[in-house]
Amino acid sequence: MTEDNGEILIKIKNCRVEGSKECKIKALDWQMNKGQSWLITGPNGGGKADFINALSKTKGFAIIPNQNDGEFANCFEKSCELVSLERAASLIQEERENDESEYLPGGVDIGRTARKFLGEVENSEKIENDPVIKLCGIEKILDRGLKYLSTGEIRRTLLARALLSRKELIILSDPFAGLDQQSRTILLDFINSIQKKRNTNIILSMERWNEIPDSITHVLEFKNREISFCGERKEYEDIIIQRQKEENTKNEKAKEALAEDFKSTLQEGALAYSSTAPAQAESLIKMTKVNVGWGDNHVLKDLTWELKENEHWLIRGPNGSGKTTFLELITGDNKQVYANDVKIFGIQRGSGESIWDIKKHLGIVSYRMHVEYRMLGGTSILNVIISGFRDSIGLYASPTDLEVKAAKKWLSLGGFENRENETFGSLSYGEQRAVLILRSAVKCPKVLILDEPCHGLDEDFRKKILNLLELIAETRTTTMLHVTHETSEVLPCEKHILELVPGQEPMYKIITQK
Repeated sequence: MTEDNGEILIKIKNCRVEGSKECKIKALDWQMNKGQSWLITGPNGGGKADFINALSKTKGFAIIPNQNDGEFANCFEKSCELVSLERAASLIQEERENDESEYLPGGVDIGRTARKFLGEVENSEKIENDPVIKLCGIEKILDRGLKYLSTGEIRRTLLARALLSRKELIILSDPFAGLDQQSRTILLDFINSIQKKRNTNIILSMERWNEIPDSITHVLEFKNREISFCGERKEYEDIIIQRQKEENTKNEKAKEALAEDFKSTLQEGALAYSSTAPAQAESLIKMTKVNVGWGDNHVLKDLTWELKENEHWLIRGPNGSGKTTFLELITGDNKQVYANDVKIFGIQRGSGESIWDIKKHLGIVSYRMHVEYRMLGGTSILNVIISGFRDSIGLYASPTDLEVKAAKKWLSLGGFENRENETFGSLSYGEQRAVLILRSAVKCPKVLILDEPCHGLDEDFRKKILNLLELIAETRTTTMLHVTHETSEVLPCEKHILELVPGQEPMYKIITQK
């Protein structure tokens, strides 16, 4: 435990963290004093998320004193707000569960708007004039339904709500995930400034050390569901430097081992999945003068673009520029595709083709799919992988022996060996994301669609997944479309770039690199 002469704000002595069904962390000692700014870090599934869920009193989580000498005191107990990827996913899940579109004339229930959601903590008719709304950059999306917001937009809306709530402690988990560079810079400056003013306490929970604000003074790290470091920032920085030296060597060896395992895993997947290849066409996907929007809001305007085999594309642009909308035209999740000239595998969308005829040649990782799988949290991760062969959300028929064998190989490849019976809902957000990436690749799809695939992944998982995607590209059987704001996640094979630039004419740029 870190000692300090300042006033004690949170004290945890000989306690445990209880989840809804089991003890998550058996032994916990930690103290936060006035004047300290803490980072909570550690690998996916190591206990970090359990700790912040318990500290923020997320439903099903609690910090419980052990025996007679256990002690837990928190001056923020009734004034704490958590902003996280999990909270964002839960919010969208709530909106979908409450969707009443089928009962309404016109068949559209937009649900709660961002304005109504924020109004639950700040009752103001002119909320768009609030400095917090301007800081978070959400003035233009206040009257849009929450379930129609992009990943970055929903994160910024949650941050605005936390700030408007006037809570004394805000816990930010992976606050930069899904944000464009401008939004990151604004948020980083804000975190540093608010920590200096000390009028609101902020605890950060992150994995990536290169994004840590200068205002952080102390670090609490979890591994294997126990505290692995607790102390001052400088001491932890020295540890990180040494780890990075060791990791560089380790990563090269890991890439070689992954490449060997990948070959046999690919063979197992091919045996388990048999599908007639799509008809040969000049382009895998072709869009001609595509327009998508709502009312006066143009998301995509006169977009002409095509995807050819083995041309791997990076899709980039600021939050709300239409990246996810663009991908959903391909997957069929945006119905405006039928009002546009879009051909997939040479087939005109809206010409009577089945969506399943299209999706059987696609592998998909997206925020939408992650939310849908969270609604089936009791599904085993083995069945999540197998469902990738069936193009279904969940598994509704008995798998074949070949599918089970292949799915286990893919789980082992992703670092989930002997964990196949664990449920999807029991995993951390980052582990869930990693499983969905494996699911998307299991059938060696013709086109692999990756919408911010590395959201919530720790450094080890991130490196493993990026190495795996490079290997998939090298097979020359799968062509990738990749959305990311992270320059470090851009793959060497992504020589083609579609950049969306809202407010300009045209609203997109096509860049080809050598």
